[in-house]
Amino acid sequence: MQFFKDIIERSAFGVCSFVGERLGINSSRIRMYFIYTSFVALGSPIVLYLFAAFWLNIRKCFRHSLN
Repeated sequence: MQFFKDIIERSAFGVCSFVGERLGINSSRIRMYFIYTSFVALGSPIVLYLFAAFWLNIRKCFRHSLN
């Protein structure tokens, strides 16, 4: 079970951990709320998650290109 958890966390783009660090909340709690809101809102938070993942990736590329 830990193996699957590690794979999912590595491929989750780091959005939940980034938001957790900014807000001072545990990232597992943010993941749990994200899953609950995805079920309630019929998957619309997934679009926001993918946008945030894209934005973090672009931001990381700009930081590396400036150095």
